[in-house]
Amino acid sequence: MGKRRGGRELLRSLSKKQKKHLREFGEEHPFYDKVSGRPEATQICELSENSDKSSAESDSETEVEQVSVYHKLLATLKTAPESESEEEEDESESEEAGESEAEVDSEGSQETREAGGGGEDKNDVPEQEKATDTAEQMLGQEQADGADTSCDPSHGVIEEFTDVKHESEFSLETNFMEEESGDCNADKRDSNSSQVFSEDPFKQHMGKELEEKEVEKMSTLPKSSSQSKWPRLGQLTFSSTLEKHKTLKVDKEVDVKHLYLHKPLESTWPKVNKQFLSSVNKPSDPSFTPLQRELFCIMNTYQDLFYPERNALTNGEEIRHAYCLHALNHVLKANAQVLSNNAKRRDQKPGTDNDDYRDQGLTRPKVLMIVPFRECALQIVHIFISLLEVNDKRKIDVSNKKRFKGEFGSNPEEKPPNLKRPEDYEAVFAGNIDDHFRIGVAILQKSMRLYAPFYSSDVIIASPLGMRTIIGAEGEKKRDFDFLSSIEILIIDQADIYLMQNWEHVLHLMKHINLLPLDSHGVDFSRVRMLNLSNWSKYYRQTLLFSALQDPQINSVFSKHCFNYVGQVAVRNAPLSGSISHVVVQLPHVFRRLEAENITSVIDTRFQFFIDKVLPEYRDAIMSHTLIYVPSYFDYVRLRNYFKKEELNFTHICEYTKKAGVCRARRSFLKGEKQFLLFTERFHFYKRYMIKGIRNLIFYELPTYSHFYSEICNMMKATDNGVDATWTCTVLYSKYDAQKLAAVVGIDRTAQMIQSKKNVHLFVTGENE
Repeated sequence: MGKRRGGRELLRSLSKKQKKHLREFGEEHPFYDKVSGRPEATQICELSENSDKSSAESDSETEVEQVSVYHKLLATLKTAPESESEEEEDESESEEAGESEAEVDSEGSQETREAGGGGEDKNDVPEQEKATDTAEQMLGQEQADGADTSCDPSHGVIEEFTDVKHESEFSLETNFMEEESGDCNADKRDSNSSQVFSEDPFKQHMGKELEEKEVEKMSTLPKSSSQSKWPRLGQLTFSSTLEKHKTLKVDKEVDVKHLYLHKPLESTWPKVNKQFLSSVNKPSDPSFTPLQRELFCIMNTYQDLFYPERNALTNGEEIRHAYCLHALNHVLKANAQVLSNNAKRRDQKPGTDNDDYRDQGLTRPKVLMIVPFRECALQIVHIFISLLEVNDKRKIDVSNKKRFKGEFGSNPEEKPPNLKRPEDYEAVFAGNIDDHFRIGVAILQKSMRLYAPFYSSDVIIASPLGMRTIIGAEGEKKRDFDFLSSIEILIIDQADIYLMQNWEHVLHLMKHINLLPLDSHGVDFSRVRMLNLSNWSKYYRQTLLFSALQDPQINSVFSKHCFNYVGQVAVRNAPLSGSISHVVVQLPHVFRRLEAENITSVIDTRFQFFIDKVLPEYRDAIMSHTLIYVPSYFDYVRLRNYFKKEELNFTHICEYTKKAGVCRARRSFLKGEKQFLLFTERFHFYKRYMIKGIRNLIFYELPTYSHFYSEICNMMKATDNGVDATWTCTVLYSKYDAQKLAAVVGIDRTAQMIQSKKNVHLFVTGENE
């Protein structure tokens, strides 16, 4: 009774202006005769914005009634706010003593809102999460995991979207294995059968416990290697530090049932991969192409793999499907193990402590896939979806799929018409070629969650630049790399393109992977594997590296940043014929060897050799129309500065030159107004413009891509035929350029050119060779 009197006195003390303010603020005031006979309707109105628990202490029955009424109101709040406001305007300001309890509640609600309340709704009504409006989604995005929100709108980058709505549905800690999936029985068989445990590559690899002696041996002793030749991959080099090293033998025929694929993949893989299978394949091997069979044979043993013969035109998609199958198989097995152990822990007697359930890393992400463009990420997600869908009737639930297609897809109309580019260019730069992106993917049984926060993701798909902006640099406040602590499979696809983007981003990533996290991130340490707690994750990580070429920088990553205890496999096929055989113009090619003491002195030695011995020969006005091809941007800047200092008649084109500058440079070079044209490799990689008017060609260094050599040489076809006899081509090389030289002239000629006492070698190409 005292409470009611207090509420009555409180409302009587309010002026009409205050009551009007309450009405405008959104609160409904049950102070008129018509409503006095309908207490339920009154309660609906006055609880419209939020619920205040303190006002419900007066009567337990009323409290239950208020909560249920609030549920009813929530369903209509967001659909018909206008009708509600009309009701508020029609209300009178008369006061009734019988409504004093509601008045107290109204006052309490007003105080809560004025204090910035309303945040308690989620605690009172869990159903509200399912009906979140746009404003609440925006709030959720701001509160999302910091790992995926590093794009700053102030820098002109759209703020990233992170899905937080499906957190509980995809949580590994709170879910259990579904009985209908059929994987529970398989897991039980695995746990009961030591034979199955020893044969399943996943359990065999992750279940092995290394000894400290073995770890010490891997970090100190050199690797022993052996050679083997396979039908499709060719020459393979197997290397390992551990003594128990055996060379793999390829299976001529692979039965999908013997690959230990997780249940849905056995049936979906043959259908998904059908597009690559030709009638040439034998009926006994209906699932893999010869290349895929040999690659997957290595992948499935969890050895590191370096394959430097990826071609966007021919085998790129084959390889992508193969590593997607392996990555998804690994994730499904790992998650199934966790979910199965969840059920076992739930069923065990309280108080029993079992150490057999160590099945996780320090953080959830298991697979990191580094790809150059958004289009590649789009293709990977499509492959994942098709591998998880058993048939057309049983579609899997993919959250945020529409948003993903909008952000990672491309509009065919955006592509400029009438652009004639080589086939390999069209294949590499197809679709959305934005190179700054990252996305977390969570996979749980029959559902997939795109845009998952990184600490709730199983797979992270990103570009090197996307990872670089998250990892940050030392000293930066906003940086995070803890999510990389427990990566078990690292896939770096199209590594050669990163040489054209920024190789430093790849090196920066490799330095921050598999480090101990700085924060626990809510992990249950009783479930963490001992290998992760011992900081031995890098010895269990499998690295799959795919490239279109052999390059010292790519080789360095594979040899210096991969520590897999199982060992490594690298494909080492020497090119028999180089790209010089594809030059169609009649042209003398003069290869000039420069002597350098060591690899660090090559840069300065080459520059000095060029300005002392090569450039003086081309200063004469007769040697006009000279294009100087420079692979390194730093060498390009150095030469440009030297040419300016010497006041030479030159122009220049690089990847940063604006379109108008490119047009002026091409025109002045064609007309002979400029004697020299400095031309960077990265510009040619991204644009592939035809440069007309070339009569003399200088390769300051051998091209990164061997086919660029023949492309640049063949540009001379666009020059007038009247001056064929004056065409020249000069190439600078050193003994440290052996791989690039072999790709241009072939392995046999390379050996002769590097070991020969002569420093100058001549080749002539063309019809009358």
